[in-house]
Amino acid sequence: MTLLNDSLTTVWFEGGVPYGLIWEGRHYRVTDTPTHLDEPPLRENDHSQGWRFQGTDDDELSRMFDVVRDGTDWHVVRVYT
Repeated sequence: MTLLNDSLTTVWFEGGVPYGLIWEGRHYRVTDTPTHLDEPPLRENDHSQGWRFQGTDDDELSRMFDVVRDGTDWHVVRVYT
């Protein structure tokens, strides 16, 4: 199932690659190799940087996230469950 979303989030990076995020009040650690998203745009008129990665929370629940940067802010735009 795909959840369309557009929520502000915090994403942590190491070496320019995401390693964790906070989404809906839960911490997720990146548990796969993040994929850089270039095309197609995730949002209308979007030319920002984006990533897709699997995140796993402390209860071992995993989700796939699409996140994009808008200026200095990061947004979760899609979540795959």
